[in-house]
Amino acid sequence: MNDNHQTESTWDRIGRATDQIEETLVAFFLGTMTLLTFANVVMRYVFNDNILWALELTVFLFAWLVLVGASYGVKKHFHIGVDAFINILPDRARQVCAMLSVLCCLAFALLLLIGSWNYWYPFATDRAWYETDDIPMPEIFQFMSDWLNEGERYEKLPRLIPYMALPIGMALLTFRFVQVAVRIFTGKADRLIAGHEAEEELEQLKHDSANIAGKGD
Repeated sequence: MNDNHQTESTWDRIGRATDQIEETLVAFFLGTMTLLTFANVVMRYVFNDNILWALELTVFLFAWLVLVGASYGVKKHFHIGVDAFINILPDRARQVCAMLSVLCCLAFALLLLIGSWNYWYPFATDRAWYETDDIPMPEIFQFMSDWLNEGERYEKLPRLIPYMALPIGMALLTFRFVQVAVRIFTGKADRLIAGHEAEEELEQLKHDSANIAGKGD
């Protein structure tokens, strides 16, 4: 019993840590994109100049935002879910349909993870000399030159860093589908995406507000 409780607690801690990482990354990418775009607009229209690497960095940040956000969207049920059919099914059939759905999504995520790894890995090995077009290499990362570029200093950011969004994003997405599969298997959830979740939360909020108003009277 204690082992099961410990395993469950560890799993929950991993999930909470992943939540915090994803939320922090999404906020960082969105905030940095906004500030960078604003700064570039000011430079262009006020000082008649521009930040040369701003556009390329914004594109890479947007890619990170989308890929990490896709994983976070599974956790928060942000993806579109159509549950009109499964709502009319009995509980057991609904759980079976949910498990089949999440297994299909998990298989798809694994394929994406394998494909993204196969695409990214050469940029960390024999193509490590590939650089971005405009983004300068921060001095703090120059230690990578000895590891990956035979000691030759990078002038621009190596592509392996922004392209890392692919395997990391797909790994997070795979983990999220594993989370959902565990919840469905243990009976804590009966669907992959709760399409009606927002309506239920609204109804709960109205109910709570009515209770508070009643107590006030």
